[in-house]
Parts: sequence; C-alpha cells; structure tokens
Amino acid sequence: MWRHALWRLLSHPATDSASLAVAPDAREPYESYLSRFPLPKPTRILACGGATRQQTVANALKYLPEGVPFVAVHDAARPLVSHALLDRLVEVAQQHGTAVPALPVQDTLKRAANGGQVLETLPREGVYRVQTPQIFRTDWLIKAHQRAIEEGFTEATDDAQLLERAGYPVHLALGDPRNLKLTTPDDWSLLRLYAGEGALTRTGIGYDIHQLTEGRTLMLGGVAIDYPLGLLGHSDADVVTHAICDALLGAAALGDIGQHFPNSDPRWKDAPSLRLLHQVGALLHQHGWRPLHVDAMVIAESPKLAPYIPAMRTQIAQTLGILPEQVSIKATTNEGMDAVGARRAIACYAVATISPGEANYEQIPTQTG
Repeated sequence: MWRHALWRLLSHPATDSASLAVAPDAREPYESYLSRFPLPKPTRILACGGATRQQTVANALKYLPEGVPFVAVHDAARPLVSHALLDRLVEVAQQHGTAVPALPVQDTLKRAANGGQVLETLPREGVYRVQTPQIFRTDWLIKAHQRAIEEGFTEATDDAQLLERAGYPVHLALGDPRNLKLTTPDDWSLLRLYAGEGALTRTGIGYDIHQLTEGRTLMLGGVAIDYPLGLLGHSDADVVTHAICDALLGAAALGDIGQHFPNSDPRWKDAPSLRLLHQVGALLHQHGWRPLHVDAMVIAESPKLAPYIPAMRTQIAQTLGILPEQVSIKATTNEGMDAVGARRAIACYAVATISPGEANYEQIPTQTG
C-alpha cells in the first residue's frame, strides 16, 4: 500500500522527492523492498516514528531538504491518490499557501448520548470530510508544529488542525471519493473494487508501424534507443507509445490517435509521444476512466530491446500515473519476413484495460476551513 501511495505521489510532475517515516526499528525491511522495487524519484526511509501521528510528522520535518517551498503530508493507508486530485491541491496551495482535500458531508448528522439516544440533529451545511495529502507552505507547517510543541498540544488528528491553531489560513480543495483510507476489513474490499479487481472494465487494442530512416533518433516507449536509424513520422514516431494511445482510446471508445493528433497539426510536429500519451490519459479522466493495465508487443528485427524495456515501463507508468507493474512491454522479431523482418520498419501491438475512474465533480468553492 505505501509503495502504491508513494508511486502515485512521485510520478506527479510537481513532486521532487519523498520521505517515508517508519518506526525506529523498522528501517531495514522498507529499504530492502525499495531496492527491489525502486520509485521514480529520490525517497528516504526515516526511522523517526513517534508515539502519535503528530509526533511522527514533527520528527520527519527535521529531515527536510533545504529550500523546499511546500510539503505534502500523506497517509500511507491511502494508496489510490490520483493525479487529478494532486493537480487540484497544487493549484490551491500555490494560490493560498495551504490545500486540504475535502468532500462535503452528504449524510444527516446526529449527536447522541452514550446510550445511543439522539440529543440533536447537527447542520451539515459547510461540513466536510477531510483527506490527505495535505499541502502546506513549509515554513508555516514547521512553525505550526513548533507552536504545538511549545504549548503542549498533542491531540491533532491532522496537520491542518495545527495550522488552524497557529492562525494560518487553511483552504479546501475538492477531494476524491476513491481516495479511500484503509481502516476496516470493509475498506479493504472497497479498495480492491476501486483498484479494478472485480470492477467493470473495458479493453482496447492498438497497432502502429513506422518506417526506419536515417537522421532520426529511435524513440520507443518514451526511451531513446542507441541505433543508427530512427522512425519516420510527424511526431517522434514512437510506435510503442502510439499503439498504447490507440489501445486506451479504443477501450474508452474515444476515437483514435489520428483523430486527436492529426499529422496536419503543426503542434505535434516532432513532438515527444509521451505528450500524446499524457493527453490521452487526461482525456480518459475527463470521461470517467482510468488506465488499469497496458500490454505492448514490439516487433523489431533489430536492435535488441531487452535492456531498454524497464525504462520504457517506467516512462509509460509515470505518464499515466500508474505503477510499472501495470505496464507490460515485450519484444520479438518477425523472423526476416516483410518490411519489419527486412529491417525497414518497426511495429507494435498493444492491449489496454481501463476501469471506471474519478468522476468529474464540480469544484467546491475555495474557502477557509
């Protein structure tokens, strides 16, 4: 779970690094796991866990790199944080100095005595359920924790509460109902559903082929390949990324890559195909879908692609905001047959599976919480 959460945070372009705060005697298994399954950006394991959440965060703040303008504090128990949510939080934080994801309370609220007898019905207007990650100006967050320590306050349930106590404005951004915090066994079942296990899914297929030519860099899966020839096309002609784009678009019934990125449009002239893939990912989100799994088969007589495949998987995963384990890339030859076998072209087939994603909710008014 914590690696899912970290990967989704670190694959977002606004983040630079991460620290995972663990119990004082628990560093080794986390570092061992990261050595086998590395993350896309620098990550430190801090054995600085305290008796409470508040104390753990205060301890971790002492290890921040110099010059960090904003800090996002997140729960490892929320593994499904989306890039769309992070986009909203970054925008609000840059404008106001704080950003806390929140969802309006929809159920009727009642206050009851210990025996269960209702004492009163509480108004729910202006009441929100708060999530993480919460983003703060670094200097505000540090000062808020310092003030709490000086005043002996140790009962904060989130960091936003400490900033409220210290007099800093706390602003809300629209949260995500799928940004679930794992707390009970029922949450685990719901989490598996949101992760696509047993959820409604769709599958699409994509195919692309380009001729090899001199004077072009060979790009496959967003990775520059050491080879004397490159692929001829309007963009960088990355057949792997193009096939994946078409598979994703096909799964969502949103047309094809030629419809969205025509070779008559100068915006895409020599463009990195990862830009196209990012646009496809955004288009899926707009229509309520998210990538669940991608499988691509590259057909090339040469060069040998095995050394490049891990980097391809990472590039595709980062662009789509998913894990490398959700991206499969394989390579084979065409046994000397047709244009591919004659080393005059490279082709790629791709299959993509998508599942329902975060719906398009209207932005709640930014306000002080």
